[in-house]
Amino acid sequence: MSEHNYAAVAKSIISILPRKDYDDESLGPLLVRLAWHSCATYDMATNTGGSNGATMRFRMEADDEGNSGLETGRMFLEPIKRQYPWISYADLWILAGCVSIKALGGPKIKWRPGRVDFVDESLTPPNGRLPIASKGSDHVRNVFYRMGFNDQEIVCLMGAHNLGRTHPNRSGYDGPWVTNPIKFSNEFYKLLMTNDWQYTSSPTGRMQYYNHDKSLMMLPSDMVLVQDKKFRKYVKIYALDKQRFFNDFALAFHKLNELGVPRR
Repeated sequence: MSEHNYAAVAKSIISILPRKDYDDESLGPLLVRLAWHSCATYDMATNTGGSNGATMRFRMEADDEGNSGLETGRMFLEPIKRQYPWISYADLWILAGCVSIKALGGPKIKWRPGRVDFVDESLTPPNGRLPIASKGSDHVRNVFYRMGFNDQEIVCLMGAHNLGRTHPNRSGYDGPWVTNPIKFSNEFYKLLMTNDWQYTSSPTGRMQYYNHDKSLMMLPSDMVLVQDKKFRKYVKIYALDKQRFFNDFALAFHKLNELGVPRR
């Protein structure tokens, strides 16, 4: 049994989540995205990237376009890192994502410590491994298959878009995916299936999908989940069965956060 009190770290993370001056008054979605992106660099063929190493601390990965805005999430976690200096950044970022999902009404995600922080950028994975929002189903599959996920897990993990919103000054896209972006649910799938999404320009010129009054949005890479028949069948399942989604998401997110972590 580890002498370190990870439950205390989790409690401290929960304490910083409410934030009236940030987005929808919660840091939770941002910390989920930080955890997600720190894992999504994994390449199964070469066993490089993933959640081990905390390589987003280094400029090359930090400057990847897909990580725009995540310096804010890392900054908000710095006081906790100072409070518990024994926890690695790599463990802290993943724990913060798992804790945030649960705190925002989602399932409990299995989490294990043991990630280390690489001392320099020599093992930083190359840029370009993160999903690109403007791309189609072939790109989505290539990214997730490279990490070792199947079609069901792809649809499930993209359900993380039940949290948070896009920012014109970061990604160029505009708006939240769901009506309550700080409540983990299966609404993302329901909206994909039922709304009449219009393909049009965001305020920055990026092409995306809006609902009728532009209060909600979807990315082109989200829409492939209903345009592709193999993906669509899982969208239907998760739209109809919230508990099935929660159960599957807990498994898939745990698998995601273990990518690249050496275990005995």
